[in-house]
Amino acid sequence: MNKMDAPRPDFSDPPVVEVALSVQFDSLNKLRTPQLGLLWQEYRDHFPLCEEHAPLDSVVERFGAPRIRKGVVRIEMLESPPTPRCWFLNEAGTELIQVQHDRFVHNWRKAGTEAEYPRYEHIRSTFEQELRRFDEFLAREQIGEFTPNQCEVTYVNHIVGGKGWQSHGDLGNVITVFQRSFSDEFLEVPEDTGVRLRFLIPDEKGQPIGRLHAVLNSGYRSNDDRPLFNLNLTARGLPQGGGIDGVLGFLDLGREWVVRGFASMTTPAMHKEWGRRNET
Repeated sequence: MNKMDAPRPDFSDPPVVEVALSVQFDSLNKLRTPQLGLLWQEYRDHFPLCEEHAPLDSVVERFGAPRIRKGVVRIEMLESPPTPRCWFLNEAGTELIQVQHDRFVHNWRKAGTEAEYPRYEHIRSTFEQELRRFDEFLAREQIGEFTPNQCEVTYVNHIVGGKGWQSHGDLGNVITVFQRSFSDEFLEVPEDTGVRLRFLIPDEKGQPIGRLHAVLNSGYRSNDDRPLFNLNLTARGLPQGGGIDGVLGFLDLGREWVVRGFASMTTPAMHKEWGRRNET
């Protein structure tokens, strides 16, 4: 049986604090600051706040043997400063749209300990509506054609100490790929820990179309200094077809890899703490 045919893991109280759905596209040179101001008017009723940030770098998943590049010194003359990345935020700061010359992102962020994760289906539906409005804006303003080249699903999880583990040395209680065992008795409990893993995402023929990136770092929660593990899972890869439907196709696949990957690399004891239910 195909492993993707197995029921998807489901949790009643997952530790997710942020979800981002993103599409990268061929650069639109006509999408400058004035056009971003016009675009804000399209979303302003629901996203009345605006911020400017430095643009994100382009990221593309490449496969095969890495190319060895000779050292080359390049000098670029910039005629004008780069167009900023604009954030359009709702009043609560829990949802935002990010737009730059080659990227469109929708984020949901947890605000407060009582905020409830609205689930992927809601976030996906909102992202699709926003992206279709963006595509219509590009056509109406004759800015350029929306040509996606990479899609990305990111889940940020804050796994807080106190239930199932106490200190950063207890990473083995949380993550299946870590064992606190050494070849002798010299080392004991690590002060902090981290994990970085990459997995290929294949298509139906077994050819790679993307990757799942898992990055775990240790830290402390800002409001009460409790230890936590920040587990960031990102699925990134090629659109599954043309246009917006192709973007959504990879986002759905990426979500499957993120959710199944999260369950696979975390321990059954923690699944119990997060309320793992009958799988869907």
